[in-house]
Amino acid sequence: MIDALLGGLAAVQGGVLAVLSARLIGGRTRRPPERPRPEGIEAPALTVVIACLNEAPRIGPCLRGVQAQGAPVREILVIDSGSTDGTRALVEAAARQDSRIRLLTDPPLPSGWIGKAWALQYGLTQASHPWVLGLDADTEAQPGAAAAIVHAALRERFDVVSFSPCFDGQGLAERWVQPALLVSLLYRTGAAGDPRVRPDRILANGQCFLARREVLLHHGGYEPVRESFAEDVSLVRHLATRGVAVGFLDGSRLYRVRSYANVGQMWREWGRSIDLKDAASRAQQWRDVLVVVLAQGLTLPLACTLVAVWPRLPVSPLRDLLAGLTAALLGLRVLLQVALRGSYARRGLSWWLSPLADPLAAVRMVLSSVRRPTRWRTRTYDAT
Repeated sequence: MIDALLGGLAAVQGGVLAVLSARLIGGRTRRPPERPRPEGIEAPALTVVIACLNEAPRIGPCLRGVQAQGAPVREILVIDSGSTDGTRALVEAAARQDSRIRLLTDPPLPSGWIGKAWALQYGLTQASHPWVLGLDADTEAQPGAAAAIVHAALRERFDVVSFSPCFDGQGLAERWVQPALLVSLLYRTGAAGDPRVRPDRILANGQCFLARREVLLHHGGYEPVRESFAEDVSLVRHLATRGVAVGFLDGSRLYRVRSYANVGQMWREWGRSIDLKDAASRAQQWRDVLVVVLAQGLTLPLACTLVAVWPRLPVSPLRDLLAGLTAALLGLRVLLQVALRGSYARRGLSWWLSPLADPLAAVRMVLSSVRRPTRWRTRTYDAT
């Protein structure tokens, strides 16, 4: 009986380790973080599009970061969806100081559209330059980031490319939970930026999203993903299946992001689309749920159980095999934590202890997968 249990668990752990190793092995050759490029280096002109709704606490730093770019930013379009918290007044004040800034109000939200996708679609149609850089209102670009972003796209010959951020301003609880949620993405999509990744597993980040305007318009802009709460990932996967050159690069030295006010908001808002069900088939989604549950939900409790009962287990090859596979999965998780350290402005003890939050990340993944989001920012949508 015990041998059968040990053998079954060893088979599960071995299968999970094989899947994760195959997905993450491309991380060995990923490109280093992109670096800001000095002012004066020539780059194609671009339009920055910022979609916002009630972003008064964050729009100021975002605009200051964009204004500091100089060339190649020629136009800054702030697409407001009816803010009532003073966002518009802040943008108007910035526009009086910088003629590149234009405050636009998107048309009424059509049926079947999520608000952010609609605002980005409107901004895309209003942009005047060949490259369009979508930024979230919670981002703060470093000087020279825009030139580096366009340079990276040209160097890699990408028509669409997004960049991972440097997370900043997180409290102790956020620094403990959020890295575990981030790792669940890597377990499902593989090493970020791996050119071998299949189109249906490509990752993207709408916080910093660059695209050739004409290419995006040619493929319908955001209309094909109008109902998605994960419009960034849905869009790049849609484009990749149509032969568009898409990519994902490390932008942790280009911009910082402070998305949420506290761990409760982060738990709700990150969980809104952490499952990526809008960007994957149902079968793929539930296969990924299984991987996350086994890798993050099972491994740590199993390791603790083995330690507790080890003296009472009969000596056998199956016992040793299970212990070795479990240790290998824990080691892989620690290696990922080390690899992610550059993506956080502040770490500390709670951040390094984030692997202990892996079971919570698995729970959040399951909850997100079985629920359809109904709310984003201050808008509510039909759950169907």
